[in-house]
Amino acid sequence: MKSRETKKRTLRSYTVATMSIALVLFLLGSISYAMVSIFRSARGVREGVVMLVELKDGLSVEQRDSLSNQIAQNSIVADIAFCSKEEKIADSEFRRAFDVNIEQVIGKNPLPDSFDITLSAEAADSVALATFVEQVSALKEVSYISYPESMLESVHSVLDTMQYLLLLFGGAMLLVSIVLLNNTIRLAIFSRREAINTMKLVGATKWFIIKPFLGRSALQGIIAGIVATLLFVLTLFGVDHTLPEVAVLEQIELIAIIAAIMVATGVAIAMLFTTISVNKFINMRSNKIYMY
Repeated sequence: MKSRETKKRTLRSYTVATMSIALVLFLLGSISYAMVSIFRSARGVREGVVMLVELKDGLSVEQRDSLSNQIAQNSIVADIAFCSKEEKIADSEFRRAFDVNIEQVIGKNPLPDSFDITLSAEAADSVALATFVEQVSALKEVSYISYPESMLESVHSVLDTMQYLLLLFGGAMLLVSIVLLNNTIRLAIFSRREAINTMKLVGATKWFIIKPFLGRSALQGIIAGIVATLLFVLTLFGVDHTLPEVAVLEQIELIAIIAAIMVATGVAIAMLFTTISVNKFINMRSNKIYMY
């Protein structure tokens, strides 16, 4: 009867530990997904800023191409596109802004040829951006440079602060989760302390004692990882159904990577903390195991 009760207590402890690991893995996986998605979105915002580089009149096609290649070599440039003065003045939006034919009034097309430069995420470095602007402005073919400087500084400042806070939050959650998992697994091993002490007293080696616990902890980690993955995927389906514009299911590769990491992390954490806890009982004196 006592043996049956002990088995029930042990099974209950391992079930609670497995579900605790699964919930922690689900939480960490969800936070990781949110952080990666936000960082990607932030990078997209950083790379969405366009700088206008107006060119002097009279440049040949060869000169424009050479200038374009020279500017594009800088890592701060994500993309560069040429826009001619003819394309600009023929634009319907530009035409609607005037009631008269501007070429007839002025006598010529007043708009300059230009490059539209899409800045990369490296534009977040204000020093690198200022250096780039200074270098391009010094080119003899360039007449004027314009970009939303104040808005760019504000956007980068907000994004940097948000990413820093997210990293702090993620780090804090990881630390809390590790502490909780360690305590949960240790309590599960605590229910087997008498069996550990018995094996030690009959002369079993440390590896002989630890081996069955490691096998069970590996299985425990796999089960926890699978449960966490199912919860994670179901949550994403729920979010996608509620907010389809967010398109959370489009990042299949990221979801697969996080799911694999959750299973691997579940196994690693369960085996690591199990080894630590079992070792503690093995090294503990027999008359002290009930005081743990």
